[in-house]
Amino acid sequence: MIRKYKEKIVDRQVGRNAQLFAQAIAEIPSRERRYPYIRILVSLIEQAHPEWNQAPNKDRQIAHLVYLMSKGKLDMEEVAEIVRLRDEERGFHTYESR
Repeated sequence: MIRKYKEKIVDRQVGRNAQLFAQAIAEIPSRERRYPYIRILVSLIEQAHPEWNQAPNKDRQIAHLVYLMSKGKLDMEEVAEIVRLRDEERGFHTYESR
């Protein structure tokens, strides 16, 4: 069965499945329960946009994209915080306190 979608894909490199995933994550009521799924989504975005890895505002870029993909239902600061945590765990990026 072929499914038609009314809305356009926000980011073709990331894809529709990731966009649908972001929308599903937004329906999870608890911040703690959303956490592992947002980490997965961030990983998918990093794979689709490796050029963002060196960007000084990578956390905000990814958070904004997730915000758009979730139709504004996921908090940008929550996502940005997860991006910063992932990067710090891997020793990739040091963010200035905001």
